[in-house]
Amino acid sequence: MADVVRAALVQATWTGDTESMIAKHEEYARAAAAQGAKVIGFQEVFNAPYFCQVQEPEHYRWAEPVPDGPTVRRMRDLARETGMVIVVPVFEVEQSGFYYNTAAVIDADGTVLGTYRKHHIPQVKGFWEKYYFKPGNAGWPVFDTAVGKIGVYICYDRHFPEGWRQLGLNGAQLVYNPSATSRGLSAYLWQLEQPAAAVANEYFIAAINRVGVEEYGDNDFYGTSYFVDPRGQFVGDVASDSKEELVIRDLDFDLIDEVRQQWAFYRDRRPDAYDGLVQP
Repeated sequence: MADVVRAALVQATWTGDTESMIAKHEEYARAAAAQGAKVIGFQEVFNAPYFCQVQEPEHYRWAEPVPDGPTVRRMRDLARETGMVIVVPVFEVEQSGFYYNTAAVIDADGTVLGTYRKHHIPQVKGFWEKYYFKPGNAGWPVFDTAVGKIGVYICYDRHFPEGWRQLGLNGAQLVYNPSATSRGLSAYLWQLEQPAAAVANEYFIAAINRVGVEEYGDNDFYGTSYFVDPRGQFVGDVASDSKEELVIRDLDFDLIDEVRQQWAFYRDRRPDAYDGLVQP
C-alpha cells in the first residue's frame, strides 16, 4: 500500500487583529481535517501582519514565548482536536532582547516536538527583518511526526541551498516553507526555487505565501502557494494569486525512495570536496 499523506496549507489575508486571524486559521484547519488532512502549515508569522515592512518598536508587541505562549498553546489544543500535525510560524521572544522568526511543530497529539528558527534574515526595502529578529541558532531539525519526517525552512531561507540540503541529510520527507513574498520583488523565482530544491534534495515541499496588501506597507503578497514533489512537479494546481485559499493535496511518500534510487543524488554527493563552501 502506498504511503500517502494528505497534507494541507493555508494562504490567508490579514484580518486586522490577532484573535480573528487565529480563529480563521482554526476554521481552515477544521475544514482540512474534515477532508482527511493529517498535517497542515500556516504562513510566516501567521497570527500577525507582516510588520517588517516598517521598522518601529511598537511591533515587538506581536512577539510571544514558544512553546508556552498563547498562540502555540491554542494550536496544541487544535492539534489534539483535529488529530493533525500543525506547523505554526510565529514571532518568538526567548528572553528580553532575544527575538526570532520561528515555527513550532506540533504533533497530532498536541505535543510540541520542537522549533525551527529562521537562519537567513533579510534587510532590504519592505523586508526590514534584522530590526526584529536574531539569526536562527537551533540548527536544521527534522521532526518525527505522526505523518512522517517534517522540516521547516522560512521565507528568505529558500534562496540558500545549504539549508535545503541539510534538511534532506537529516531525513526530511516534507519541508514546509512559510513565506511572505511580494509581487515584483522575486515573483519569478517563486515557482522556480522550491521545485528546484525539491529536485536537488528529493523530497516534498509545501510553499506558502501570504496574499493581499496589508496596513504597514505596499507589499502585494501574491499567494500562489503550492505543493511540489521530488521530481519538481506541482501536486495539483497552484493556488490563487489574489484570494486566500486552503490547499489540500495527497503526497505519495513512496515517490521519495523511487526518485532517490533513480537519480541517486545522495549517493553521488562529494562532501570531501566541499570544504570551500563553508569558508567565510
